Amino acid sequence: MAPKVLMVAEKPSIALSIASVLSNGQMSTRRGTTEVHEFDGMFMGSRAHFKVTSVIGHVFSVDFPATYQDWTTTDPLDLFEAPIRKTEANPKAHICRHLSQEARGCGHLVLWLDCDREGENICFEVIESTGFHVNDDRRVHRARFSSVTEKDISKAMKNLVEPNRDEALAVDARQEIDLKVGVAFTRFQTSYFNGKYGNLDSRVISYGPCQTPTLGFCVQRYLQITSFKPEKFWVLHPHILHKGYELKLEWARNKLFDIDVAVMFRNLVAEDGILKVKTISEKYECNTRPSGLNTVNLLKVASSALGFGPQLAMQLAERLYTQGFISYPRTESTAYPSSFDFKGTLEGQAHNQIWGDHAQKLLADGYSKPRSGTDAGDHPPITPMRSATEDMLGHDAWRLYQYVCQHFLGTLSADCKYRRIKIEFEAGGELFHCNGYNVIQKGFTSIMPWLAVSEKNLPQFTEGEKLTISRLELDEGNTLPPDYLSESELISLMEKNGIGTDASIPVHINNICERNYVQVQAGRRLVPTALGITLIRGYQCIDSDLCLPDIRSFIEHQISLVAKGQAHHALVVQHVLEQFKRKFSYFVKQIENMDALFEAQFSPLSESGRSLSKCGKCLRYMKYIAMQPSRLYCGTCEEVYYVPQKGTIKLYKELTCPLDNFELLIFSMPGPEGKSFSLCPYCYNSPPFEGIGTLYGTTKSGGSEKLGKGAGMPCILCPHPTCQHSLIALGVCGCPECNGTLVLDPVSAPKWRLHCNMCNCLVYLPEGAHRITTTPSRCPEGRGRGKGRGRGRGSRIKQDPKMSFRDF
Repeated sequence: MAPKVLMVAEKPSIALSIASVLSNGQMSTRRGTTEVHEFDGMFMGSRAHFKVTSVIGHVFSVDFPATYQDWTTTDPLDLFEAPIRKTEANPKAHICRHLSQEARGCGHLVLWLDCDREGENICFEVIESTGFHVNDDRRVHRARFSSVTEKDISKAMKNLVEPNRDEALAVDARQEIDLKVGVAFTRFQTSYFNGKYGNLDSRVISYGPCQTPTLGFCVQRYLQITSFKPEKFWVLHPHILHKGYELKLEWARNKLFDIDVAVMFRNLVAEDGILKVKTISEKYECNTRPSGLNTVNLLKVASSALGFGPQLAMQLAERLYTQGFISYPRTESTAYPSSFDFKGTLEGQAHNQIWGDHAQKLLADGYSKPRSGTDAGDHPPITPMRSATEDMLGHDAWRLYQYVCQHFLGTLSADCKYRRIKIEFEAGGELFHCNGYNVIQKGFTSIMPWLAVSEKNLPQFTEGEKLTISRLELDEGNTLPPDYLSESELISLMEKNGIGTDASIPVHINNICERNYVQVQAGRRLVPTALGITLIRGYQCIDSDLCLPDIRSFIEHQISLVAKGQAHHALVVQHVLEQFKRKFSYFVKQIENMDALFEAQFSPLSESGRSLSKCGKCLRYMKYIAMQPSRLYCGTCEEVYYVPQKGTIKLYKELTCPLDNFELLIFSMPGPEGKSFSLCPYCYNSPPFEGIGTLYGTTKSGGSEKLGKGAGMPCILCPHPTCQHSLIALGVCGCPECNGTLVLDPVSAPKWRLHCNMCNCLVYLPEGAHRITTTPSRCPEGRGRGKGRGRGRGSRIKQDPKMSFRDF
């Protein structure tokens, strides 16, 4: 019987490409969690049956156990020594089960994950999911490739290697450090500041070893701008008319900051009135062609020239890669390997309608050897793999692809050569000059015209020649502050200071934007908000290390030692966390220094929001603060109650909760199909019944985003037996789409409807009814509340072993 070989790629599209190449298109495909392509072929010299499938990114994610998820009972300091667990990153996708099933009976596992550290980490996640690590008789192989072309896939298949555990452990180390440090600081800051100030305009006050230094660069530039004091300066410019040309000459002194001295020089030159040609010099110069394109340079060009943010640029680049149009877009290298097929790549572009002529010229006349560049030992530079048109790619992806092609052609083109002519003049003892430029060879600038040298012709001069000054200007100006950081400049600073990797740089920039720490303005300039500025100034007051790039560089250096096998990953994690734990303890003790800055910038909760509903404890009105995160504040009890986010909150007919006497609220989601439900602020934050899950407007349980103890129980999840607003009163039947229950939307008139208390399922009722209520009676044909099969996928729904209340 032929041995079975399981191959696993990082994305379904890459699995399809691999299977298509290795089977010559002769494969069968069946659906699974991800598609599985099967075919017969040769493997290591003998016949074999192949199965090719994929994951969808990381199989596992890292988090704390449930006992550490409660913000109110867990001291953030304890998180530094807390255990961590790996759980399925996408539990609904059932990737682990899929891999385990497909691995049964297979004697070989071939890993086709992306060839970077993250990809290496996913390799070992796949190995664990398939069970290959417990059986020495089964072999694990690693395919290394840089594009999904037939040539690269075939070459990788013939040169299988072993996966690199050290690189995978380096990612584990980074994940654990970032989780523990980030969550500890984030929980403490969020609890401390969101409980005191009402207009922070951010759901979480997050900290990250990469994110915060990234914000620090933006605030540093802001502080340079605000502290800048302009100075007046003066510049002397003589003008001459010569052989039909009017020339404005530049002053050798450039500018002066003393008006009296500047006027003195102007008078000296004016008294002379004659400019004498002192020297004429010619110099042949060249602008060198670019080296290969790496990720960081691609992101910088995408932002500065194409107007794409780093995250969008990477999404477009990854799509182009998975479709086979460009090579792997995450690379630090700018040097091409000696084996790179320049001729074949040029031939692939020779018939392109826009730059095909340039490619043909390089093939006919001979292309230049690319500049040496930097070999980081990962992937070759980003290059086109096959020709495309705008119709094939879409407008944005086409613009990025176009730049990749132009850059590649530029690397093989000649340098741009030009002649610079400098004429130097003298008048009244002062020196002036003008420059002319004549392009001799356009070289790479013919395909990258935005880098071209502008021609500037000068008339003929002879040394010793004297010319009359036609006009003399003493121009006044002011020194200008630097501009706000552009994304392109920020990416350069992050690369220079070792903040993030080529893959994570877009994520960190996106995070500081989403947290409302900076705003992207015209020209993709990053302007810090009041919150971002106050945070960085606070860190600088307490411990400047927390927002300086040095701290991340230190972490990355330690992680690199793990990746190279020069340090044990557990010892590195322990060493880094010990240092951060000490910093965290000091930060907590000194938090009042940061709080003083917040107090000067933001309004306290007592002065924020508008009166909305009564507190069940003191019966005084609580204030509703709409700014993120939305919450209620009782000034008498000094308590904060979070409510669902991203919707509208209103008082619900002055009704009260029978459990705690708080006035009920009605929350409505936006949009024509946005559902509405009632909630008690106290129950929502502290569910009175065990086993209640979270609902819409709350974040993933256990993550650093979660706010408050058990936030998330509205009335439609409450099993109170007599309350008219509970699941018992409003529930109608089981949801056909999930394990939830369809409940009556109490404020949906006149278009009455049922909605699921767990998912987005909606069921519309007949229109025109003045009033609709639920009754305790059951339909003899159906199953009443929680009994029948519903419709759609309802027939396959299993009983929730915890507390679904489907039978109430």
